Amino acid sequence: MTRGALLFVTAFLASGVEMVEALTIVLAVGVTRGWRSTLLGAGVAVLALAVLIAALGGAISHVPIDVLLIFGLQWLRKAILRAGGQLPLHDEAAAFLAESADAAGAVRARRELVDWYSFTVSFKGVFLEGVEVAFIVITFGAAKSHGVAIAAAAAAAALVIVLAAGALVRAPLSRVPENTLKFTVGLLLASFGTFWSAEGAGVSWPGEDGALLGILALLLFASLASVRVLRHGFDPAGLSPASKGADA
Repeated sequence: MTRGALLFVTAFLASGVEMVEALTIVLAVGVTRGWRSTLLGAGVAVLALAVLIAALGGAISHVPIDVLLIFGLQWLRKAILRAGGQLPLHDEAAAFLAESADAAGAVRARRELVDWYSFTVSFKGVFLEGVEVAFIVITFGAAKSHGVAIAAAAAAAALVIVLAAGALVRAPLSRVPENTLKFTVGLLLASFGTFWSAEGAGVSWPGEDGALLGILALLLFASLASVRVLRHGFDPAGLSPASKGADA
């Protein structure tokens, strides 16, 4: 797989994960309180994102490459903690029910043309998740020639698929293996971040683009080893179960 193809897959998966979470919020609010204000909030969020991306367009070349590595390691860290049982797994069905309950319990003014609760929650959900997608697209653009075009195409493809799936099922996409996808995306982002950060420091990778697969394999091995350690009772605070019992 070439670097461009791997970049497309990474941007597609990362964008898809963020869009599934945004879709869950919009669906929960729309089904519970009505669609007009909910879709209005989502639409305004998309416009705000377009303005933000246009404003940042000229600054793409000034984004530090190391930022992608930090971003990817954050994704990977959370994925490892979830897989190791230190953080709860993300559940779109549960998130949908919780968001629906909040929406149902919120006070609604009868005479308002716009339901501001629906508008605000929908706007916030779409905008915040969209900012992460925009960040990935812009960072890829800073790191690779034509990176914006590749990442933007991947994000657009993810948007079409997620929207189509949401329109068909009209329910949270709970069957999407989101935790596995986040683990995969964290690995891919960290791999690209490592590769490009080293290139920026003057490192010449053996095998050129093929080194990406080696970095990915190394990170995968280290991540799975970390998950195994966490699942067998490692205490992040520094105390093993045995030492806790002795202290007690």
